[in-house]
Amino acid sequence: MTQQPTMFGAELRRLRIAADISLTEMAAKLHYSKGHLSKVETGSKKPTPELARRCDALLEANGTLASLVPARTSEAPLPEANGNGEVWLMSLESGGRSRFRPVDRRQVLAAGAASVLSFGMGGGRAVADGAPVTAFRAMFDQLRQLGQSTSPSVVLPSLIAQTHTIRELAVTASSRARGELLVLGARYAEFAGWMAQESGEDEAALWWTDRAVELAEAGGDRSLAAYSLVRRALVTLYREDAQQTIDLARRAQQAAGASARIRGLAAQREAQGHALAGDYDSCMRSLDRARRFLSDPAPESGPVIGPASLSDPVAMVSGWCLHDLGRNKEAADVLDRELQRVPPTALRSTARYGVRRALAHAGAGEVDQACALLGSVLGTVDAVSSATITTDLRRLARALSRFHNAPAVREIQPRLIATLRQQNV
Repeated sequence: MTQQPTMFGAELRRLRIAADISLTEMAAKLHYSKGHLSKVETGSKKPTPELARRCDALLEANGTLASLVPARTSEAPLPEANGNGEVWLMSLESGGRSRFRPVDRRQVLAAGAASVLSFGMGGGRAVADGAPVTAFRAMFDQLRQLGQSTSPSVVLPSLIAQTHTIRELAVTASSRARGELLVLGARYAEFAGWMAQESGEDEAALWWTDRAVELAEAGGDRSLAAYSLVRRALVTLYREDAQQTIDLARRAQQAAGASARIRGLAAQREAQGHALAGDYDSCMRSLDRARRFLSDPAPESGPVIGPASLSDPVAMVSGWCLHDLGRNKEAADVLDRELQRVPPTALRSTARYGVRRALAHAGAGEVDQACALLGSVLGTVDAVSSATITTDLRRLARALSRFHNAPAVREIQPRLIATLRQQNV
């Protein structure tokens, strides 16, 4: 490990000279200072994975340089469901933030608060077939729309309450209605997991994902078990753990019972993992496979799993991957085009890919454009309050810091800092 910066620097210098590119020219193309790159070449400064991927793209090194930068791995394993009867309670603070707190079931009972385990709806008459499912399905669609335009703290309480309510209704429902209710409840739980991750609560996100799998399987739907792997791969993606992202996404594609859509979403996630690893060819193959799966006309039962606001999710993810591969101009072109197709009501998607779009333009050295795009989307970022979007926003702040003397950067910086502080409150 102590030799890694020296090995990388020597190989970077060898490839640069072989390509007949001077250090000054490379600095201009990568938008890093000549002094910074010189220190990287001599081994006195460690390269970042992002710099390695950008050098790979510039020198057409097919991932050679990225392979010399140690892959990032998660500091802790992904949290799994435990079998100790743990109950998760959600508390709402006066400021609107929600927090999850694990409590042992025995502690809850000892405190005389058994009501938190259920709403006590069991024991009533069987519910009528169809009517509850239709009503809760309509409610789910409304909550999903709300999740696109507001903070997770607004949506989570309703998602959690409705998940518990549906579970209790299923107890007294007929056998046919019970299955439909449990599968719909699984969608509520899965969406609660996504909103929990958007709140920055990875452990709670995966806990709710596990509950979604349990509900779905109880209702006769085994496909959600595969999607839970896609959800876990998203957590590792934001931890920049390329290999674990790839492994989880591949397991999802190979899982028995996975629908074509879930396999397509898993292939997209695998592509993002390969992009983090700097492997262009594997990334493109995964994206091609994703497009084949997602073009399958077979209808999904119940609400659509995964993103529903993108007209061409593979194209959007392609732009995402091209940025991570260091091909920022290509990424910017794709994201410029695809963001025009996002519905105006899909604020969360607009914020997510809008920040990534600005990041691609900054990486391409188009600083004024990056700042203009950032300025147009910061208000939306504030509105949807997302931990995952904030991850990219921090990357963008670091990228713009290399151009700190540019007037556009000085102008946008106070607003950017204010948004980052608000997201971290």
